[in-house]
Amino acid sequence: MGLNVSRRPVVGLTSYLEQVQTGIWDVSAGYLPADYFEGVIMAGGIAVLLPPQPADPQIGGCLLDSLDALVITGGYDLDPAAYGQQPHATTDEPRTARDVWELTLLQGALDRGLPVLGICRGAQVLNVAFGGTLHQHLPEVIGHTGHRAGNGVFARLPVRTVPGTRLAALLGETADASCYHHQAIDKVGDGLVVSAWDDDGVVEAVELPGDGFVLAVQWHPEQTLDDLRLFTAVVDAARSYAGPVSR
Repeated sequence: MGLNVSRRPVVGLTSYLEQVQTGIWDVSAGYLPADYFEGVIMAGGIAVLLPPQPADPQIGGCLLDSLDALVITGGYDLDPAAYGQQPHATTDEPRTARDVWELTLLQGALDRGLPVLGICRGAQVLNVAFGGTLHQHLPEVIGHTGHRAGNGVFARLPVRTVPGTRLAALLGETADASCYHHQAIDKVGDGLVVSAWDDDGVVEAVELPGDGFVLAVQWHPEQTLDDLRLFTAVVDAARSYAGPVSR
């Protein structure tokens, strides 16, 4: 008789595609800050990086079939054309290959019921995928730059979760968020619900109601790995998605 046991789930994390200098080399490279995949590993998952590549649904589907969860990570601004706007002067130059790749992976993950965690840019990708829009330059909306101090320094801001949401069940009523963003969700995508706000009225998290795990936060949980609750949640969801294996 076989013994049903849980295996370590495989979690894919999207990554950058940028020009990178290392030693004598100056090359185009796929990369991701280690904090992201360290969070997955510390929470009990196996981390796999997913660099931008041709966004063919068949390629994406083949890849997603090998994963138990998808994490859409932080990065440069989404192309405003994806939500029907012209770019603001402060908006980053489009990384179209990454945009299309992540939107393709996200749609495939949703079709499969694959657990999804979005982080910073990932929250914006999720919102746009559901027909939402973004504030392209948040300081013009709220009157200050407190969400992105600059020079790589993350701001710590309190956020309030929305009662009854998955995020509230995970984090309780409040959380300290490590923020580094100048854009944020404006119109919330159809079918998504807001699960956290900050004191400026900025949407800090959204999720898809229902039994599946689809949750995205505007902040950076990888910056505070002494608190693994979000990474543990997506790894636990991935383990449930994978199911037991027989020995």
